[in-house]
Amino acid sequence: MKKNLYNLIRILLIAWLIIPVKDTAVAKIDDQPIPILAYYYIWFDESSWDRAKNDYPLLGNYSSDDRQVMEQHVLWAQQAGIDGFIVSWKHTDVLDPRLMQLVEVANEHDFKLAIIYQGLDFERDPLPVARITTDLQWFTNTYAQHPVFNIFGQPMVIWSGTWKFSVEDIQSVTQEVGNDLLVLGSERNLAGYLRIAGLVAGNAYYWSSVNPNTFPGYQEKLNEISNAIHERGGLWVAPAAPGFDARLIGGTQIVERADGNTLLQQLQVAFNSSPDAIRLISWNEFSENSHIEPSQNYDMRYLEVLANYSQINVPIFELFNSEPPQPQETPSVLTENTKQEWILPLILAVFLLLLVGLIAVFRPKVEM
Repeated sequence: MKKNLYNLIRILLIAWLIIPVKDTAVAKIDDQPIPILAYYYIWFDESSWDRAKNDYPLLGNYSSDDRQVMEQHVLWAQQAGIDGFIVSWKHTDVLDPRLMQLVEVANEHDFKLAIIYQGLDFERDPLPVARITTDLQWFTNTYAQHPVFNIFGQPMVIWSGTWKFSVEDIQSVTQEVGNDLLVLGSERNLAGYLRIAGLVAGNAYYWSSVNPNTFPGYQEKLNEISNAIHERGGLWVAPAAPGFDARLIGGTQIVERADGNTLLQQLQVAFNSSPDAIRLISWNEFSENSHIEPSQNYDMRYLEVLANYSQINVPIFELFNSEPPQPQETPSVLTENTKQEWILPLILAVFLLLLVGLIAVFRPKVEM
């Protein structure tokens, strides 16, 4: 009898050890490890907020020089399920120190960065190719080995405005920096991508003004671009935006936010296109009203929508304290659901201890 009981306990113990236990708290991450990246602009001075704005940050009319603002942005983004920022940059005396500061902040918080290189000037004309080459060589020499830019092995640089450059222009740049950087195009359709497919490492379409309810073939358009890129071994970075309204800077099209439903629709279409990464347009493009940064008009709404979509326990988003940050004051993302993640391992540990005790009690004696 005791021997049979001992054997039964041994079988139960072996079964428990070999049957996998699914942790539902991380299932979403394991099943779909696609990074979510948000466009991030570092061009703001305090005077920037006087032009073409009808919404303003909860943090106030900040300057992109403010390290504490960057710190809060990164913390908020992480809490909402964003893995990194795609930073708008070109090599200037103003933007270089801001990029360096953001790199330091991102590195401290294990947050990733990529670059969108602004290949067009304020008038939307292409920059000289020699300037682009020099800028990207400077970036390569400065940051190519930095871990915050390691999302796909090498730093990802999206070349904004590739449709305004000739094939020869693009080739002259990528042959100089293509061994160290993943240079992606920003073409707006399949034909545009195919024109430069042999010269770039993929494509990232900046499509912030699409209305998912009215644009015919929206999903099909993203799918065909994705398929063409993947057939050539490239990276497809799919767009998703919460809404759009650029009338204050000359635009005419409006895409209503629909209290987060527009963002949810676009995220789903983006994920359905088999992306290598998702590009949220944007964190803080206030002039086009595509921002998800907490603001006076929308408060924390779009971070909450994103956190819910990502199946993250919705955190309590807090404003930073103007005093030097204290570790214990860092906004916490722990909720009751997060705490429950410890319950199952604890129960299993107690069960294991009971089994060990029963084995010791009922173990058959060895005849001497």
